[in-house]
Amino acid sequence: MSPTSGMAAPRPPVRIVLVDDHRMFRTGVRAELAEVAGADVDVVGEAPDVDAAIRVIRQTTPDVVLLDVHLPGGSGNGGADVIRGCYGVETPHGEPVRFLALSVSDAAEDVIAVIRAGARGYVTKTIGGTDLATAIRRVGEGDAVFSPRLAGFVLDAFGAAAGEVAEVDEELDRLSAREREVMRLIARGYQYKEVAKELFISIKTVETHVSSVLRKLQLSSRHELTAWAMGRRLI
Repeated sequence: MSPTSGMAAPRPPVRIVLVDDHRMFRTGVRAELAEVAGADVDVVGEAPDVDAAIRVIRQTTPDVVLLDVHLPGGSGNGGADVIRGCYGVETPHGEPVRFLALSVSDAAEDVIAVIRAGARGYVTKTIGGTDLATAIRRVGEGDAVFSPRLAGFVLDAFGAAAGEVAEVDEELDRLSAREREVMRLIARGYQYKEVAKELFISIKTVETHVSSVLRKLQLSSRHELTAWAMGRRLI
């Protein structure tokens, strides 16, 4: 038997395009990702403005676009213009190109604007390189990722209160109040340790609640849970 038989094949790199109007920032992000992620992330293009970004994204069809929200060009709506200009663009694997906003802004209106346009996540430029590489991979796999303090903006803009949904959603009614809290945080992109810190419970308890939520909702992954929650306007 080959010594490599039975081993999982290495994951292909996440192909990304960097969109930011500051060349030095793009250079810094590229260098940081090369250091912390190596071959796991492949930067296939860059752009400094809306029009160039749309052109590069359509030419390279990346898995993930790392996108600033304030950009010159377009109709003046920055990153949202880029996303709208790339509707229907798919990767070579037939998946939609996904967008992760990376911005210095933590203003609610900026977060909401790009999420309404179709971004899968929003993180601020204070994020570390390792966490950014993880966020890129997760968005590429279809997860929604937000800096924890920004996720509330999305919930406020798109979600409904737990009690309102529970009255009309039999599936949600299967979950306990604590399971609903955990479900929302996980679907909004929180890591287990972040959920534990937010709810003042142990990581083991978070794991137990997530397993129970997936079982009760007959789901098999965080990706399916996020899609389920988005379909009910919970995130």
